[in-house]
Amino acid sequence: RCRRGVPVDRGPAMSDHSKIEWTDATWNVVIGCDKVSPGCDHCYAIRTAHRFQEHPNPAVAVAYAGTEAAGDWTGRVNLVESRLDLPLRWKRPRRIFVNAQSDLFHKDVPDEFIARVWAVMAMADQHTFQILTKRHGRMRSLLNDREFYRLVRDQLAAAGWAEVDAYGTDIFPLRNAWLGVSVEDQKRADLRIPALLDTPTAVRWISAEPLLGPVDIINGLGDSWLTGIDWIVAGGESGPSSRPMHPDWARSLRDQSEVAGVPFLFKQWGSHRPSAVGSIVRGGVRFPMVPASKRAAGRELDGRTWDEYPQAVGS
Repeated sequence: RCRRGVPVDRGPAMSDHSKIEWTDATWNVVIGCDKVSPGCDHCYAIRTAHRFQEHPNPAVAVAYAGTEAAGDWTGRVNLVESRLDLPLRWKRPRRIFVNAQSDLFHKDVPDEFIARVWAVMAMADQHTFQILTKRHGRMRSLLNDREFYRLVRDQLAAAGWAEVDAYGTDIFPLRNAWLGVSVEDQKRADLRIPALLDTPTAVRWISAEPLLGPVDIINGLGDSWLTGIDWIVAGGESGPSSRPMHPDWARSLRDQSEVAGVPFLFKQWGSHRPSAVGSIVRGGVRFPMVPASKRAAGRELDGRTWDEYPQAVGS
């Protein structure tokens, strides 16, 4: 599409009415990434980048240019500045997933650019922003740095946001920003969750998707560990070459959430569904699962859908 002859970015990465079960919309101001752990192996965003690098609309194609080659990330990261003001143009409150096509805390995303994202989130306070990262170290370092918040305040002042002086430093951490880490197995849980707990934010959450192994929160990291977590999302992997998720792994996270009183959302089974009669073997482990489409596998865990969300802002 064009506006007065100028190509307009209408790519799927700028999407209202998202199909992601736990959000309403996606806001992708960074495109491109690289793999850092097993959860990245079958990244769906690579397939998106592969398709849209050749999009007929050049405003879409340029956002993805050079980020994917031969079915993998190239390591190139593109900053899509034209999308920064999108949440300011959405008046109806939404839950917005920040960067479904990259990681906001990637090493090649400048501090100043992340500060611009934070400034938009501050101004668009009618929305809830859901940020998810596998770069736990940079997240913790940056959001504990006073210089970062000075950069954010400078951006707010430059945008003419009148409230910046009224709120002062009390605006941080942003009450509408939910910071989360991806946790696909126990090793990644032990690395990333302590960093999340050391990061100032209103709401802390865990995305255990794709869940590739059991994750013991209470016994593995101590009873006090869950007191700092406000939300747990779990789900299996979908798409080509997807790996199965054992039903017991999902049940365990649900049960741990219930014990701690933490809201739990079960996103999907993925490309396998539980079976009482069939099974598959992967990595020497037998799974009571059979292949299925994501739609056929569905979202029910033990006969019900789990769609719980944080009800109160944390500290």
